[in-house]
Amino acid sequence: MRQKSRHEKIPALDVNSVGVAQMNQKDRIFDTGILETGDFVFDERVVDVFPDMINRSIPGYSLVIPMIGLLARQYAQDQSNLYDLGCSLGAASFAMRSAVRAQGASIWAVDNSPGMIRQLQSMLREDRRTGLVPVQALHQDILETRIENASVVVLNFTLQFIERDKRIGLLKQVAEGLNPGGILVLSEKIRFEDPAEQQLQTLWHHEFKRAQGYSELEIARKRDALENVMKPDSMQRHRQRLIEAGFEHIYPWFQGFNFVSMVAMI
Repeated sequence: MRQKSRHEKIPALDVNSVGVAQMNQKDRIFDTGILETGDFVFDERVVDVFPDMINRSIPGYSLVIPMIGLLARQYAQDQSNLYDLGCSLGAASFAMRSAVRAQGASIWAVDNSPGMIRQLQSMLREDRRTGLVPVQALHQDILETRIENASVVVLNFTLQFIERDKRIGLLKQVAEGLNPGGILVLSEKIRFEDPAEQQLQTLWHHEFKRAQGYSELEIARKRDALENVMKPDSMQRHRQRLIEAGFEHIYPWFQGFNFVSMVAMI
């Protein structure tokens, strides 16, 4: 693992400089007359508004993304692979690309949405910066992605969309593919064991959405659309599963209402 000086200067990372704000269409998908009934799908409509949607839906998202870059900078190893699994438009990939200084490293951004990958590839072509870690955008089911020689793996609000019985298999693949000293950054929406806390955290999250300009109708319709495709787990279940997968240390570093991010190490 590359050793860094305690005094090595780390450049500031702004969420607007790492790919999140390169598309600025307003999210009106769940407004009256626009949404067709059915489950949430990462289709072209979502691609067009995704940066606005995710920043207005997840408290602290604009902090989580640059922090992933800083974590990757600390743990990325020379000649290793970094993975952004379920990358969407590659916000975490851009953050890592901007921050990592490991020699010979590569970033693999993987998603099963063709629209997301097409747009990400276009954004990468338009990014003229040189001397940065290369990013390869792959259209692939992350359950089929081979994790090898990895120093950083990111699952940023992705595992919650994987079928529950397949989550442990994916995490085992990650653990087996991580090099000694490597990390998994896992960000998730969680549920709470205590019904009263679950109710309060949901109330607070909905209030956050109202403050971001979403209407009651939009909040309700998005909740209904996500009900069958996003299945959150409790923190206790995440810990149990990570340990079962082979991780020994789990360190939560962020929580914004019912959204958390943690670092897991083998």
